[in-house]
Amino acid sequence: MVRKGRAMTQRRQDSGPDALLPSREPVRFLTEAGTAVRARPAYPVPDLDLLRLAYGKMVVGRRFDEQATALTKQGRLAVYPSSHGQEACQVGAVLAVEDDDWLFPTYRESVALVTRGIDPVEVLSLLRGDSHCGYDPRRHHVAPQCTPLATQTLHATGLAYARRRQGTDRVTLAFTGDGATSEGDFHEALNFAAVFRAPVVFLVQNNGYAISVPLSRQTAAPSLAYKGIGYGVPAEQVDGNDPVAVLAVLSAAVRHARSGAGPFLVEAHTYRMQAHTNADDATRYRAEGEVELWRKRDPIARLEAYLRKRGALTDGDVAAVAAEAEQFATALRARMNTDPSLDPTDLFAHVYGEPTPQLREQRAGLETELAAEVR
Repeated sequence: MVRKGRAMTQRRQDSGPDALLPSREPVRFLTEAGTAVRARPAYPVPDLDLLRLAYGKMVVGRRFDEQATALTKQGRLAVYPSSHGQEACQVGAVLAVEDDDWLFPTYRESVALVTRGIDPVEVLSLLRGDSHCGYDPRRHHVAPQCTPLATQTLHATGLAYARRRQGTDRVTLAFTGDGATSEGDFHEALNFAAVFRAPVVFLVQNNGYAISVPLSRQTAAPSLAYKGIGYGVPAEQVDGNDPVAVLAVLSAAVRHARSGAGPFLVEAHTYRMQAHTNADDATRYRAEGEVELWRKRDPIARLEAYLRKRGALTDGDVAAVAAEAEQFATALRARMNTDPSLDPTDLFAHVYGEPTPQLREQRAGLETELAAEVR
């Protein structure tokens, strides 16, 4: 979305295996109160205009998330996986890449898709049960939201490798959660990407739980970012609730991939404030005290405080963004309260480029049944 420089940013001056290792502690630019801490020379601080844009997108994204959650309770959505608390990761990822770079989202990346500019009703089509993918992937350079864990990492790697062979400098970014790092597809994708220098960025949003399974039951590594070294993939870990750090690290990772240096793994330490989905009871496996601790690390509040201290955000700006977010939610609510018009024959529309004889026969049979019902 925002064009960055092409030059590769060197994270460290050393070489060899040590250069692949992440920082010992997650990269952080802001305290929980939004006060700036010592900058990391390897990661330039994003400019204020970009941070103001990120703030606005995060506020709108959270209001969208709240409205989608309410629509689930009203029966307008079959299910909704909230990303409340993970807005810095989702918005930061979209702003770190360019419009013709591809995104490969999971089922939880609705806020990222809205930030990309996809119609919110189209974003919710999958979760409403109307369509497997309500938007045009080619138009938006966004793959369909993926429900099976980690399978989209292979798709992202394959597309990245293909575009590299075509001679472009396009990058793909694959979203995953911490649970996906326990899947074989994730490791196969890392290995292939490293061997063939595919320009793909793997963003692991480590929110602490794979539904109810805590991170301690998934890995014994110091952090998930350390999984990169086994495949020759450089990695970094970042405070995923620090929007400034997320933008800085992801922008560097994208520059690395775009330069031809191969893949990059980023682990963002964040937290899922709501339950896994509306079908989950998070109180069964985590304590309220843990949730309250992360509530104090809210990414939107941190960025707002930082921008105010820099004189880049006023009360009027905050009010204007809040009003925009409310208008966005109101329009979405009105559109989602209208029943969709569905064509049953769409079942056959996107199976093959050229329908097989069997599909033509099945479609004709369905059309005959539908015509009989009308009579």
